[in-house]
Amino acid sequence: MTNLRWIAAKVIDEVAEGRSLSDSLQHALQTINENRDKAFVQALCYGVCRYYTRLDAILAQLLQKPLKAKDHVLHALLLVGLYQLIDMRVKVHAAVSETVNASANLKAPWARSLVNAILREYLRRQAEIDSALTDDEEAVYSHPDWWIKKIKAAWPNDWQMILTANNAHPPFVLRVNQQKISRENYIAKLIDHQIAAKALPTLSSGIVLESPLPIEQLPGFAAGEVSVQDGAAQLAAELLQLSPRQTVLDACAAPGGKLTHLLEIEPNLAEVIAVEKDPARLSTIHENLARLQMQATVICDDVANVGAWSNKKMVDRILLDAPCSASGVIRRHPDIKLLRQATDVPVFANDQKRLLRALWPLLKPDGILLYATCSIFSDENNDVIQAFLSEHADAEEIKLDVDWGMPLTHGRQVLPGMHAMDGFYYAKIKKLSKGKSHGTT
Repeated sequence: MTNLRWIAAKVIDEVAEGRSLSDSLQHALQTINENRDKAFVQALCYGVCRYYTRLDAILAQLLQKPLKAKDHVLHALLLVGLYQLIDMRVKVHAAVSETVNASANLKAPWARSLVNAILREYLRRQAEIDSALTDDEEAVYSHPDWWIKKIKAAWPNDWQMILTANNAHPPFVLRVNQQKISRENYIAKLIDHQIAAKALPTLSSGIVLESPLPIEQLPGFAAGEVSVQDGAAQLAAELLQLSPRQTVLDACAAPGGKLTHLLEIEPNLAEVIAVEKDPARLSTIHENLARLQMQATVICDDVANVGAWSNKKMVDRILLDAPCSASGVIRRHPDIKLLRQATDVPVFANDQKRLLRALWPLLKPDGILLYATCSIFSDENNDVIQAFLSEHADAEEIKLDVDWGMPLTHGRQVLPGMHAMDGFYYAKIKKLSKGKSHGTT
């Protein structure tokens, strides 16, 4: 049987080399038969990614000299071993012995001795090492230095809360399909199945479970009664002011959660057009539509290439959930801390501006464009909207009169953990009728 710690170490190594955790883990789990073993490897991988920076700092305290670049898989294996000792309910002897056994895959006899020595040294010096790292912010908050500096600059009064929230386990949130069942009745159904849950007060359809569980165990999931979707993402459909016979464009539509929520809130839309440029993600959109027994026009293309896919068709509503740094969903995708670089943020901001400019001509007069990101950085949010409004005399912001998030000059920001939600940003823009400009509506 393949050593589970070795599988986890290979996944962590791939993430450190730039592959997403979800992609690497999905491939790795296909090699494991038992669900219990799959859950163990998944917990290891998410945990190491979540605390990678701290684990790396601890390892540096234990090594007499840094590992060579060619020993990158050994580095990952040592982090896997340390994480078990620090944050998992694994018996110490099992954590040490199985991690040492995994080192046999490295085909280097000295590696076995090193893994054993490092893990046992940590057990002897844990209090000393923890004390030595007290003033090391990268180790304390388990974020690379550039993340800490940028979050401090963006949110000087909230940065510690954000960093702490980023390292927390995310809540397991559901969206009830009220075309099929009311939220109250679905909560009662959960209780009947001994599943503890409560309503999210900021949402009309949101439920948070006390503990996560496999989706197959959710009553009514296969029948389309409920979907898994974070609370902040559920805000989008409710902000669009949908009405029967409208045509709606969902730009950058995968995986389809917001798309299907639109159709749940207003099933009598004339058409919903979903555009996604990644062919690999189209199947998820189709799966969600099929499970919820819904229909949409699904197009595979770069949504900014409007001449190729739109046929110049005008729409009443546009939802632009723009690609971004994903700095608001780190607790859900901890590998983001490792994959992103500081230089990525301005690149995303430029692409967001490009998408807004490309889609604006498709919006009918008096139509609404909802701009959304899962970022917490003004570069991708407030600043993007400010630049867009300054360039378009026929665009006017509709202020969000809601009881969630924090008001900015333009739009509102939900920070990670606020209202039991992920970090998200929304701004709502109306297209003025011909002949009108700012201040004339």
